[in-house]
Amino acid sequence: MMKDEIVILAVTKMLSGFCIGGISLASGKWVRPVKERGTILLGDIKYADGSFMRPFDVVSFELGAHRPKPPHIEDWTCDFVHERPRCLGHFDETERRKFCRTYASDGSEKRLLACDISLTLCPPVPTAAMFSLDEYSGKYDARILIPGFDQGRGVPVTDLKWRALGRELLKRGANPLKLSSLKLKSLVGVEAVQLAFGLSRIHENQCWPMVIGVHTFPDYQAEIDYREP
Repeated sequence: MMKDEIVILAVTKMLSGFCIGGISLASGKWVRPVKERGTILLGDIKYADGSFMRPFDVVSFELGAHRPKPPHIEDWTCDFVHERPRCLGHFDETERRKFCRTYASDGSEKRLLACDISLTLCPPVPTAAMFSLDEYSGKYDARILIPGFDQGRGVPVTDLKWRALGRELLKRGANPLKLSSLKLKSLVGVEAVQLAFGLSRIHENQCWPMVIGVHTFPDYQAEIDYREP
């Protein structure tokens, strides 16, 4: 076992559990903490003070073995019971900007699509956002449109905070809702967007790209309901 300090860049909900990931301050590499068995549960991402992990928390993890299962080469087993993750601090706006400039990798989305890696942080890109809620089925969808990347369909977003923002915006206006970069700036105050991408787990020999972290400058506020699907 070894301790590692990780800057969290993704907190998402996947099926019955949660998925977290970030960049190690020691190695500069992506790390996805996973359990030896089973999925990460809500209590596993909860700190002793009752708060929950969020992007740009600096968290101390007790890591075990590196368990790369290509393309998910970033997986490390983690002790969530005896040595629970501890929050050592949270980056402010200046620290967030500096960190993203340091670790954003231009063109790395191509490696992700080629399944060489399963986690990456990209430089700021022009984006548009789409949110929709089917009143009958209750199915909620959040997507990011990225020119030249998604063929106009949008990439599914699993970032919990961004999805919470979309739910709030849908309550105020049109459904479905599409926001250009200019609309995002005027409605939410977002001037720049930096995206963290991930790959889904393999199903029927395929995996799909997802936006696992929507990091904006300046930051925005949204209330997360962890019970929401």
